[in-house]
Amino acid sequence: MTKTELTLTLRLNGTLQHVPAGTTVSALLARHGWLGKRVAVERNGTIVPKSAYETTVLNDGDVLEIVVAVGGG
Repeated sequence: MTKTELTLTLRLNGTLQHVPAGTTVSALLARHGWLGKRVAVERNGTIVPKSAYETTVLNDGDVLEIVVAVGGG
């Protein structure tokens, strides 16, 4: 395998990102410091339920939007 086969390119909040093949939504959240925070994850136009974060494996070319809830008044 070459290095390019071991990484995926995806678009996260409008920015291209390179992540290891096999990365889950949960791992992506951890990578960005969002794991455990109140977030909404949309993958290719579909909301990913929190219960599926651990089992949803990302694919090359995925488009993700992640919104972090911020408290305040």
